[in-house]
Amino acid sequence: MSQAPRSARDLAADWLSEDPDAVTADELRALLARTDEASDRELHERFTGSLEFGTAGLRGILGAGPQRMNRVLVRKVTAGLGAYLLAHAPDAKARGVVIGHDSRRNSRVFTEDTARVLGGMGIRVYLAHRPWPTPTTAWAVVDRKACAGVMVTASHNPPAYNGYKVYWDNGAQIIPPHDLGIAASIATIGRSDQLPMPELAELRTQGLVIDLDEAFHDRYLAEVIALRAQPQLDGGGLAIAYTPLHGVGAASVEPALARGGFPNVRSEASQREPDGEFPTVAFPNPEEKGAMDRVLALATEMQADLVLANDPDADRLCCAVPDGAGYRVLSGDQVGVLLADYLLTVGPSDKRMVATTIVSSQLLGFLAAAAGADYRETLTGFKWIGNAAMDYEREHGGRFVMGYEEALGYSVGPLVRDKDGVSAALIFAELTAWNRAKGRSVLEHLDDIYRRVGLFVTEQVSLTRPGADGLAEIRAAMAKFRATPPTELAGHSIDSIVDLSQGTGGLPPSDVLVFKLAGGRRVIMRPSGTEPKLKSYYEVRVEVGATEPMPAARARGLAELSKLRDAHQSLLA
Repeated sequence: MSQAPRSARDLAADWLSEDPDAVTADELRALLARTDEASDRELHERFTGSLEFGTAGLRGILGAGPQRMNRVLVRKVTAGLGAYLLAHAPDAKARGVVIGHDSRRNSRVFTEDTARVLGGMGIRVYLAHRPWPTPTTAWAVVDRKACAGVMVTASHNPPAYNGYKVYWDNGAQIIPPHDLGIAASIATIGRSDQLPMPELAELRTQGLVIDLDEAFHDRYLAEVIALRAQPQLDGGGLAIAYTPLHGVGAASVEPALARGGFPNVRSEASQREPDGEFPTVAFPNPEEKGAMDRVLALATEMQADLVLANDPDADRLCCAVPDGAGYRVLSGDQVGVLLADYLLTVGPSDKRMVATTIVSSQLLGFLAAAAGADYRETLTGFKWIGNAAMDYEREHGGRFVMGYEEALGYSVGPLVRDKDGVSAALIFAELTAWNRAKGRSVLEHLDDIYRRVGLFVTEQVSLTRPGADGLAEIRAAMAKFRATPPTELAGHSIDSIVDLSQGTGGLPPSDVLVFKLAGGRRVIMRPSGTEPKLKSYYEVRVEVGATEPMPAARARGLAELSKLRDAHQSLLA
């Protein structure tokens, strides 16, 4: 006879009995002491299901319960990961796992719990000595020849969040089948307080915990500096304003720039030191409105030639450049194609490849074709770009030049198989110095690209539909467009429709529809993987006349984009 499901209060009481964290335990006791509707609702939300372990690992709000990020969950997830590694990674115990962390709340605590659980399983751990960028962990996995890596970070999420990202031995984020295998292994783990967890001092004595140090981080910086395409370019006169947005970037980006030949850097003092509360920004993401205000004010004060900003774990990079009396913040697509054009222009004309994601601009594909380079499009997420780069190198014997995604993520060369805001900052500084040596600005370089291959204008629109009814509405909209797709939009015929739900063109299955229209226009639809949103991406390409002013071409492009967006959105109404 089957037992009735246990109540959220019963599950919470069980959780409390194994919670080692005084803060979350007190938080849970306070909830259990209340008997109002609000506390019942909160307990139900925390104890119904669990945070899902996927291709990006875990990410969630800090707090007690399986739907929150906490020490109980981290210990269980680590035990599941360790068991999977012992079963599927050759010599896992000897090769070990690299563990890094950012400066968010509980990041070091989660890191040390991870080290103790793995050490208790006999798996060697390489432990970061201080908070550092996510790309440093990805690099360290390959450098140490480890079987996996863990980075404790929630990237650019608000202060209430933390996360747990897993890398495979190739330095790229996990992809199928490893994500599913690790998730299944986690599901078999019992109580966290029954896991063997020796103290770090004991594990160090046994040689199971090896502390990394500043000299190790300096080796990463040296390899970043070795990525410079033209080290002879003089960057001494380039004035750079920088902010790490209260994250970990300053201790890596500042020395990378200084040692790499760009010593004239001033960091925004109010945002330079790591602070998991992010006190000066509403949302610690350089894409968000207002996040760049302080560093742009610093840039104006010092008359900077370039503005650079990282997100809190320094895997993303935002750039701004002088534009008249102020500064223009460049989009991820613009930074990506500028980096690609520069590296394709000054690098050797060998067998080479650039890559981006399906929701990024099509401009990189046109640019690659004009340069005689290979081009790859992947699903959204840098794990796919990293693996596409390695597949290309292995199967075609070619050179991976760079990859990017429109959400401010860039990877230069094979050094890091994930986004790297440190190396991207250095190479964009070099690109700026290169343009200065040619007597032109970065914006003039961008306009030159548009004149050569076309001006691409993009926009993203998100339709938010919360709750179960909203998710059903989003699924219905995708089903409708699959069953009865439009034949034209805004007077332009649809040349082809790519439905990725079954996988196509070598891409894994994904709930994405791509409509390709005449003249290089494009519409992409996909539900968000983390929010109750249906995201639509619009793009038009316009040829720029030989003598046509760029503002006039841009106005034409924006007008066409508006028509395309409105025609598609009317079908969603």
